[in-house]
Amino acid sequence: MSSEAIMITPDERDAAEKQIADQTKRIDFYITEYSVEILANKMNSGEYVVPDYQREFTWEHERKSKFIESLIMGLPIPFIFFWEMEDGKLEIVDGSQRLRTLEEFLLKGYRLGELDQLTNVSYFTFEDLPESRQRKIRNRSIRGIVLNEHADEAARLDMFERINTGSKNANTAEIRRGALAGPFMRLVIELATDTRFAELAPMSAKSKSERGYEELVTRFFAYGDGLEKYRDRPADFIFDYVKKKNVVFGERPTLLDEYRRRFQEMLDFVERAFPYGFRKAPTGKATPRARFEAIAIGSHLALQEKPELREIGADQLNVRSWLEGADFTRVTGSDGANARSRLERRINFVRDKLVRE
Repeated sequence: MSSEAIMITPDERDAAEKQIADQTKRIDFYITEYSVEILANKMNSGEYVVPDYQREFTWEHERKSKFIESLIMGLPIPFIFFWEMEDGKLEIVDGSQRLRTLEEFLLKGYRLGELDQLTNVSYFTFEDLPESRQRKIRNRSIRGIVLNEHADEAARLDMFERINTGSKNANTAEIRRGALAGPFMRLVIELATDTRFAELAPMSAKSKSERGYEELVTRFFAYGDGLEKYRDRPADFIFDYVKKKNVVFGERPTLLDEYRRRFQEMLDFVERAFPYGFRKAPTGKATPRARFEAIAIGSHLALQEKPELREIGADQLNVRSWLEGADFTRVTGSDGANARSRLERRINFVRDKLVRE
């Protein structure tokens, strides 16, 4: 869509300003500055907390050495982001690798690898350096940004993801897996390994490694249970949904079988009714997220509304008549894919086609 065709109304402008103001309130902060020595000691004493979703992501030896080399050379060190916990400790939102590496080097005898610039310092420990250099390293300062109590869990995870966009760190699904352990999350992980699901919804090795199947399963349940509280922010909506479901499933364990059955019935129907599952083409090797949401959730809602669809043959359902049409292609396009109106439109398109036709 060209920029000339878009006309922003006063109401849309007011809504945008309100959304900006609401999001800004979640990111109140203050700035700190500590010496490397203090940072290493605070890390060692447990005053800085590494959240679960970052714990398993560790730098390799080469990257640690390169970071320490930069520190010794006096190169600028990026800000470290914290969140102030109720007990006064600081949770590390971003920078745990830097802090852990500082602690290892200053206090735990970490030995450097081969360095690119400071070749004569290769394979040194901190204690191997001259005392004068040790003091200079200890006295170097690194600035930090501390988020206050207004920054809820979803805001912190969102900040971590944005800061690390394009890096080798965790993505949204990986963060959610680590931060929201519980009975519902375990069910999501279980269903994400279903071999039939993988056949119906192929994806690249990269997407698989980034928990792509867990993301699809979670969206199936979250969007299928209703979008009343959805505000065009899928990460926040899904995070809150999983958090609440963990509690509910803990109180009502029988829901595990109910939700597992819901997912399997959807797969049964898609396998029978849709000629190539969630693919765009018979030989497709990827599963577009918008297409999955439309077919999976639309099918689930159709089965709820019209249970007899379970008994109708694929020939009679004849989804191919609209599956390859321009209307379905348009509603599952990527433009504005996360907007609630677009999300509801593509889900309802499939539901209505199955129920009415």
